[in-house]
Amino acid sequence: MIYILITIIFVLISPSAAAVELTAPTVPNSGAEFMPRDTSSFGEGVISILEKAVGSLRPDLKEAALLCMGLCGIVLLLSLVKTFPGETGRVTNLVGVVSVGSLLLQRTNTLVHLGVDTIQEISSYGKLLLPVMTAALAAQGGLSGSAVLYSGTVLFDGLLSHLISGFITPMIYLYLALAAANSAVGEDILKKFRDFIKWLMTWCLKTVLYVFTGYMGITGVVSGTTDAAALKAAKLTISGMVPVVGGILSDASEAVLVSAGIVKNAAGVYGLLAALSVCVGPFLKIGSHYLMLKITGALCSVYGSKEISSFIGDFSTAMGLLLGMTGAVCLLLLISTVCFLRGVGG
Repeated sequence: MIYILITIIFVLISPSAAAVELTAPTVPNSGAEFMPRDTSSFGEGVISILEKAVGSLRPDLKEAALLCMGLCGIVLLLSLVKTFPGETGRVTNLVGVVSVGSLLLQRTNTLVHLGVDTIQEISSYGKLLLPVMTAALAAQGGLSGSAVLYSGTVLFDGLLSHLISGFITPMIYLYLALAAANSAVGEDILKKFRDFIKWLMTWCLKTVLYVFTGYMGITGVVSGTTDAAALKAAKLTISGMVPVVGGILSDASEAVLVSAGIVKNAAGVYGLLAALSVCVGPFLKIGSHYLMLKITGALCSVYGSKEISSFIGDFSTAMGLLLGMTGAVCLLLLISTVCFLRGVGG
């Protein structure tokens, strides 16, 4: 109770200072080209971001298409070699794995670094945005809610970032190494290890997100209800304890809380659009390669060997894991920001 009274008095005394401080941080340079000029409408902002991002995707689509045409050519050549008489199957598979791996590994490595850099940038932007949202929600009266939301988001963001950089990213390279060995040798044990690594990476990402969304949902309901009740009690206390002008101060405090909610909403919408602007370019770039590799793997399975087609499919799976990593960190920031926007009693 006393904390809420102090917050209301502080905001009443210095509303201009609070308004200056509660401003969303500027979008990072990597997302500046996609950031819409008008950030007042979230729906229109998302449309503007997607239009700019899709328009800039043409070079990446061309590069992915040329890469996949090269893969189709390699698989076709290997299929022709297999028609020659003699025992050429094992040697052909080995040559195919080396050829496909050398063609795809460098590009995959570039996209992995792009995904990791994007994750770090989104995480860094979240560390600037969330204190603003926390202060705005606290100024609106959600002291316990803002503290719980902020601590939970920081905890899970740190956990997910360390999990991706320290565990999942190295596991992607191990997954591709096992996939290459399995395609070249054809041992079932290698296939089982490869599938286990894939399951482990997917399980880790899903588990962190499931626990995070459950935490945000439960604590948001509990703390929001607590803050709403405390705010109501604080307004009644102000009205009853202050002689003559108690009712006026109570009404003024409500007006200040409403204005704090407006500031919070403006900063939150800007933060949502900024996070999307940072994420959308790399996400579409990785997604274009993922889609093209999926199509290439399907085409090559028609006329190529099962082992080489499966190897191409393993690279598309790696692209899918990169998409999941990038999307998970961005989704974590978006969910937490939306929880802040719900406000007290939301």
